[in-house]
Amino acid sequence: MKPQANRVVVPSLLFAAIIVVSFNAWLAFRSVESLLSSEYWVAHTWQTISQVDRIMGSAKDAETGSRGYLITGDDNYLDPYFSARRELPAEFDRFGLLVPDNPVQLARLTEMRAVVDQRLALLQQSIDLRRNHDTDSVRALVLTGTGKVQMDHLRRIADDMQAEELRLLTLRTATAQSSGRRARYTVSLASGLDLLLIMLMFRYFAHERSLRVASEVAARRLALSRAELEERAHEISSLNALLEHRVQLRTAELVTANRELEAFSYSVSHDLRAPLRTIDGFSLALEEDYASIVGDAGKDHIRRVRNAVHRMGELIDALLQLSRITRGEIVREQFDMSAMAESVAAQLQEENPGREMTFHIESGLQAFADPHLIRVALENLFGNAVKFSSKMPNTVVDFGWDPIESAWYVRDNGAGFEMIYADKLFNAFNRLHGDKDFKGSGIGLATVARVVHRHQGRIWPNSVVNHGATFWFTLG
Repeated sequence: MKPQANRVVVPSLLFAAIIVVSFNAWLAFRSVESLLSSEYWVAHTWQTISQVDRIMGSAKDAETGSRGYLITGDDNYLDPYFSARRELPAEFDRFGLLVPDNPVQLARLTEMRAVVDQRLALLQQSIDLRRNHDTDSVRALVLTGTGKVQMDHLRRIADDMQAEELRLLTLRTATAQSSGRRARYTVSLASGLDLLLIMLMFRYFAHERSLRVASEVAARRLALSRAELEERAHEISSLNALLEHRVQLRTAELVTANRELEAFSYSVSHDLRAPLRTIDGFSLALEEDYASIVGDAGKDHIRRVRNAVHRMGELIDALLQLSRITRGEIVREQFDMSAMAESVAAQLQEENPGREMTFHIESGLQAFADPHLIRVALENLFGNAVKFSSKMPNTVVDFGWDPIESAWYVRDNGAGFEMIYADKLFNAFNRLHGDKDFKGSGIGLATVARVVHRHQGRIWPNSVVNHGATFWFTLG
């Protein structure tokens, strides 16, 4: 290139490079600024959701403290109550500061303040009556159900607040992700353009040097890159071999564990049944052949032995079913949930021909789950509903989809239970009613919980003693 042309081209290239680099830097700065703003609003939304949880926590502390005092009369139980009364105004104010630009949330905040004030006033009234030893008035006040209505109202408001924030969180998360993508694209584009400019400038200036030096430098770089690639390839190969070895070890351990579990199930279903059959056979022989010798007391003892054997057999069957549910593979498919519920109800009516039973099953319900496991769950839920309503003149069982809870439900009009024991329902062998009142193995609800959890769902109850029970469950 001629020297005169060099004097024109070189400054022009440098000026163009400065403009392009400056523009790229400006684009990258704006993209990063947008990303930081989006991430700030995402964090702000989580902070708002957390504040709703703190408000509900304080409200529950007040409820718990006052309840403890009403039951025991011990002033120490009022510490959470007074602490909640002190903290709630500040927590409401903090929530208001977090949503000053959201009139919907501010309106809910006002409504929540009013409900909390009403609830605290009612709690204070109960406490005052308890301090005056007016337990009859306290009991009458509690039985009105006003407290439950207020807490349910408060929970609905909190759920609405969190739903609004989750909606905003979805939008803001999408915005943050979009900003992140734009930032990555912009920085990548800017880096690529900058790198391209540097390479062009380097190529231009390198052209002025000797071809031999350029070739040597290129060859040296190529050799270094090849050595580095070969080294990394060797590392990757070693890591893959190590990972494969670990996978084989874990697979072998899993296979061994499954075999041991299968062996245990076989032992339960065969080895443990043999002595039970022996006991049952000999006790039956005693009952039939020596009834006149053992007398009435002996007959009663024999009857108890046989009942215990049958009880043990039922427990073994329940444990085996629970084991199979835990080990089996989930195979989801679309099926008619209403038809399955009708089938289970018909089976229960055949098994209880002398009972007055009415099943209200919502029609047209479809589910995407493992039909075999879901039938096991429905059989246990419907069976429990029928069992615990056996002392009612007419058993009523409802099944359907609850759009408010977004969950399936099974409801009965049976004996019900105290909600303070609800967390024990889904543990094996935990029973809230004696075997004299309602026969059972204590495995049914544990089996239902396993089925629901294997579908990545959850199950929860609600009940009032002598007013039936409702179980909701989701299937992921």
